[in-house]
Amino acid sequence: MRAVKTLLAGVALAAGLAGAAQAQDKTKVGFIFVGPVGDGGWTYEHNQGRLAVEEEFGDSVETIYQESVPEGADAERAITQMALAGADLIFTTSFGYMDATVAVAEKFPDIKFEHATGYKTAPNVSVYSARFYEGRAVQGHIAGKMTKSNIIGYIASFPIPEVIRGINSAYIHAKKVNPDVQFKIIWAYTWFDPAKEADAAKALIEQGADVILQHTDSTAPQAAAQEAGNIITFGQASDMSDYAPMPRVSSIIDNWAPYYIARTKAVMDGTWESVSTWDGIGSGMVGIGEITDAVPADVKAEAEALRDSLASGEYHAFTGPLNKQDGSAWLAEGETADDGTLAGMNFYVEGIEGEIPSN
Repeated sequence: MRAVKTLLAGVALAAGLAGAAQAQDKTKVGFIFVGPVGDGGWTYEHNQGRLAVEEEFGDSVETIYQESVPEGADAERAITQMALAGADLIFTTSFGYMDATVAVAEKFPDIKFEHATGYKTAPNVSVYSARFYEGRAVQGHIAGKMTKSNIIGYIASFPIPEVIRGINSAYIHAKKVNPDVQFKIIWAYTWFDPAKEADAAKALIEQGADVILQHTDSTAPQAAAQEAGNIITFGQASDMSDYAPMPRVSSIIDNWAPYYIARTKAVMDGTWESVSTWDGIGSGMVGIGEITDAVPADVKAEAEALRDSLASGEYHAFTGPLNKQDGSAWLAEGETADDGTLAGMNFYVEGIEGEIPSN
């Protein structure tokens, strides 16, 4: 009897060791999200990328995530906890996580880190972002053509280069097709706060805006526009097609899945290295959601042609002649903006009213 027990104990121990070895063989991939996974926008699409990693690699990976992590000290604690939990690769998916990501990476040199929309790298830290401004150009074209009041409202999140680029790109392309267009900008100082976003949309509508653009992540502006009636909106980060064909007439869709799959594979096969990635419509990282029939056929055709020229590289969204807001020359006729200037953009182009907040 004792021999049987010993044999069974040996089998159990072997099974336990095999299970532990199998767990160790799995690549653990972590994600830090700034909003809830059900936000319908930015975090929703990053989470779709996480799910795509699971689908691609099956039992070879384990993914973990923490949602609604505030930027700042809370982020450093959350990233540290994820590192201590045994993650091999951690994606931190908001600009405000940059310094926290670099600080934690320094303490865990064997873990690979990927930071979205930032610019600070290290031997074990990569950065990645998408050229959302290309999508803003398409939105600006449609907005400039469709506004009847000539007032376009813009709900901005934080005064960082990514957001400023988007405002400028949308304005440039709205102004090209409608010289009378005017932008009104409200800074919400949040990525995701449906109440604040709804209030901002309502305030812009009260100021005469009949088109609302947003660089915040919830669908609250869409709902506010739908309630007001005869207001046009665009999906942000995800398709937000529940509000199609009106008020949502198109969208910018962030497609992170291919990047997340590629970087996870690089960790698995030992080829990961620190890189800086900034892709756009051409690579598929930025998608333009279906342009609905609420948009006139000729405007839709023009917008699709603009999308295609941006994708091919035939056209650059920041092509001169362009001046800065103060009237000083920036880009000469036919000159295009360099990535360094775009990455650090801290000025409005000529014609936009108001000042960029200092914090």
